[in-house]
Amino acid sequence: MAYELLEHIHGPADLKALTEDQLPDLAQEVRQAICDQVSRSGGHLAPNLGVVELTLALHRVFDFGPPPEVAPATPEANAQARPGDRLLFDVGHQCYPHKLLTGRLPLLDKLRQKGGMSGFPSPDESPYDLFAVGHAGTAISTAVGMARADALRAQAADATPPRVVSLVGDASIVNGVALEGLNNAGTLHRQFLVVLNDNGMSIAKPQGAMASHFDRLRVSDRYAGIKNRGRRVLEHIPGGSFLHGLYHRGSEMLKALILSEHLFEHFGLICVGPVDGHDLPSLISILEEIKDIPRPVLLHVKTIKGKGFDFAEGDACAFHSPKPFQINGCRVDVQPSGRSFTSAYTDAMKALMRDDQDVFAVTAAMPDGTGLAEVMADFPERTLDTGICESHAMDMCAGMAKSGVKPFFAVYSTFAQRALDQVFQEVALQGLPVRVCMDRGGYVGGDGAVHHGFMDISMLRPLPGAVQLAAADEPTLAAALRFMADHDAGPTFLRYPRDVVAPKPVWDQAPTFELGRAALAYCTTRDCPESADAAPAPAFAKPDLAILAYGPLLYAAIDAAHALEQDGRGVAVYDARFAQPVDADLFEALARQDIALLTVEDHAVAGGFGAAVLEALHECGAPTRRLARMGHPARWVGPDSRKNQLADAGLSAQGIADRARTLLESDPVGDAAEPDGLREPIGAV
Repeated sequence: MAYELLEHIHGPADLKALTEDQLPDLAQEVRQAICDQVSRSGGHLAPNLGVVELTLALHRVFDFGPPPEVAPATPEANAQARPGDRLLFDVGHQCYPHKLLTGRLPLLDKLRQKGGMSGFPSPDESPYDLFAVGHAGTAISTAVGMARADALRAQAADATPPRVVSLVGDASIVNGVALEGLNNAGTLHRQFLVVLNDNGMSIAKPQGAMASHFDRLRVSDRYAGIKNRGRRVLEHIPGGSFLHGLYHRGSEMLKALILSEHLFEHFGLICVGPVDGHDLPSLISILEEIKDIPRPVLLHVKTIKGKGFDFAEGDACAFHSPKPFQINGCRVDVQPSGRSFTSAYTDAMKALMRDDQDVFAVTAAMPDGTGLAEVMADFPERTLDTGICESHAMDMCAGMAKSGVKPFFAVYSTFAQRALDQVFQEVALQGLPVRVCMDRGGYVGGDGAVHHGFMDISMLRPLPGAVQLAAADEPTLAAALRFMADHDAGPTFLRYPRDVVAPKPVWDQAPTFELGRAALAYCTTRDCPESADAAPAPAFAKPDLAILAYGPLLYAAIDAAHALEQDGRGVAVYDARFAQPVDADLFEALARQDIALLTVEDHAVAGGFGAAVLEALHECGAPTRRLARMGHPARWVGPDSRKNQLADAGLSAQGIADRARTLLESDPVGDAAEPDGLREPIGAV
């Protein structure tokens, strides 16, 4: 589709060259371009549709971008010059309009794909993106840092520092780090603007007292009557005629200036608004008026999430980050993609909560993303969405566990990182049985590096008494949750990916999880028993290789075993299940029989499951020379399909088979004695 205006926008200068009458048409083209592409590739739709006018106004008024390449020649000119103004995003998934206005339309057709436009700000992609951000709550603090540094450098150069703007949205203002940033921002003695995009939503409906405060602010009768009183006041003050003229475009700003009751004034900020975030002329006028105020200012902007498309406005949660979809008249059909681990978690949690009245499910602003939305509908008294505050949610779960309830905290792996201190002090140190269910473990596909769950194992493994386990498929996910519900000796952490479950699982009903025990999932037909009870230990004649798979890569490992079988190799594949504690007895027995060991995980190699196996073998004095580890390489991985990301890391069936061949060929199996201590693993098939 041709975009008559947008195709000629290569940067903010082109936007500034347009007439004011052209801006609404540009806004519509931006919306249409985003919707067209997200319908094909998936991505964040509703949050970006809601900030189109706001982003246009910001780029129209401010001079965002890199500093000038050539410094002015005279001191006088240098005093007037400034590097590009700073724009920092707090919720990175609201950056699509910003990217299109900074010349990245050619990248849009590969949105969230390799070589295309990232779904989050990316400094590698453009100098207009200052930080790669995917976690909420950070922009105000980083902006305060830039504001202080810019002021210091400008003073030394006798220059004017760049303006600094933080765009905060989707209810991330309630995040603790955001409030800490606001507290410090109020001490600045220079220009500093926080734009609070209040769309009445986060990813789901916002929760908590602050959200209620904003609701009251938007509908207050007292505020509704300010306009008329404001006009009467303006008639009797010096300069009132000028302000009255501005009133028609900036009445929302003026009413806030006249009646100062905003919560954030207590942080030392001048508070303006709420203003209509879709009234483009008024937004531009207001921003022009406040852009150079030499004090911290908070502009409260009211927007509609999903603005411009009825289906997105009507269900902003569903269209926050939809899969590809097709618009068929009044109906919108989302393309099916198979049964996901998240859907499997939904059903398993509902079954668990029906059986155990002590189970309580918690999420932090992600009921849809974590699969808890349906659970909350069925069990409203035993579920809670805390809003965007993972640290609080973790501590709250600690308090619930202390009082005898069984809290299950559903959270993305990457967001669990935000509660590490709480996991350490209030959960693990106390030995409390908080159950943490980490969706999006491993590579996540199009969201890229900001959302990859690549460090949860290494982050949590040092905690004494903590248990880490992984689900390989739907049956093991259900079995893992039941193990967690019954385990009360400390915290448990379950990980599973953003992926579809195996359509044909190894087990229709997975063997019961036993602490620190692996399960034999596959073995080539070299005297392997048909079941766990088919033969006494040793369970099978010695294979050439044992693949220890942690999580869903079990299925790629089994496919690799089939390929290796064609090479004449005997292979056993284990569902490792636990990264803490690992099945040290089994792995030691394998290693002592000179069986090559290959660990496979969708996680960083450093500190991961393979490292735990290596450490366990070292501690018991077992040989480690024939152990190889596979996992994420030590580099940042950008947007692409999850399948491609795994393949690039060698974590496909072919990659695993190739690595196994290298391991076996580099150090052939010796003439070791037959096993004498190889106990039978649980669940052998």
